[in-house]
Amino acid sequence: MAKRKRKWATGALVVAVILAGAAYVGYRKLLAPATLFAEESRILLVPTGADLQTVVDSLRHLEALGNEQVFRAMAKRGTVKPGRYRLKKGMSARAIVRKLHAGEQEPVRLTFSNVDHLYELAGRLGRALEPDSAAFLQEFLDPEVQREVGLDDATMISLFLPNTYELWWTTSPGHFVERMRQEHDTFWNEQRQAQAEAIGLTATEASTLASIVQAETVKMTDAPAIARVYLNRLRIGMPLQADPTLKFALGLDTVRRVLHRDKEVDSPYNTYRNAGLPPGPINMPEPRFIDAVLSAPKHEYLYFCARSDLSGYSDFARTYEQHLVNARRYQKALNARMIYR
Repeated sequence: MAKRKRKWATGALVVAVILAGAAYVGYRKLLAPATLFAEESRILLVPTGADLQTVVDSLRHLEALGNEQVFRAMAKRGTVKPGRYRLKKGMSARAIVRKLHAGEQEPVRLTFSNVDHLYELAGRLGRALEPDSAAFLQEFLDPEVQREVGLDDATMISLFLPNTYELWWTTSPGHFVERMRQEHDTFWNEQRQAQAEAIGLTATEASTLASIVQAETVKMTDAPAIARVYLNRLRIGMPLQADPTLKFALGLDTVRRVLHRDKEVDSPYNTYRNAGLPPGPINMPEPRFIDAVLSAPKHEYLYFCARSDLSGYSDFARTYEQHLVNARRYQKALNARMIYR
């Protein structure tokens, strides 16, 4: 009897040792590095609706799969959430699975500026986030979405403020618009709304004028004075006669020189033929240009022209006669450099 007990105890011990050894091996596999790439980190994208095989294929492509059997076994114990994940060098399968189950995404840091049209913005978003550009553009042009934010096709671009934003890769077009609406409302606080009202403009009209000022100059020191020139013209009913609006109407944003025939274009954006502001912004104005409009210092200038030294600064004039002197000097400088368009 004693011998049987000893044999049973010995056998049980052997089994326990074997099981412990197997558990240890399995545990080591869980903790063993699964990311075998040389870089410090790589990005894993898990699309919405992706199945486990898609995730496995992506990890294999990134050289971040390690032991596939171990990964599959662990991944099946929860739900792999879609998103953009940063996998660091030396991460284990367990650490990767925990990250995917918890949905610990790394946000996309997205900067947009120098945007003239909604389709440009949609294109940039489509390249950076999961939804494609068509989905974003469809959201921007949806009449119901525009109605909710109080805008239309011509003014919708004023909802978006150039800046750097952190967004989840999985951000939907609807959530993006809502986020931008919040940013817009935060920017247009009571103080800025009061400033706009004081110069006789709505927030959208101020953005429209700011877009023109932004297209006119890269020199922020000139921006407030240029804004006041246009405000002076609006006050007395004088056409804005803004060359950037002609370029926008003609699709000639890159030309250096506007010709007389350009001023005949039949477009609501032709501010030579139409009084008042155009239907909407001609680009996505930066906040600093909006503030330049809102805080434009009072002066009596009605005209301005780029300086003949082509420095980017402007010369201002109270009378048309003085403006002609400045304009001819500038035209002569363009001719000397053979800039005819």
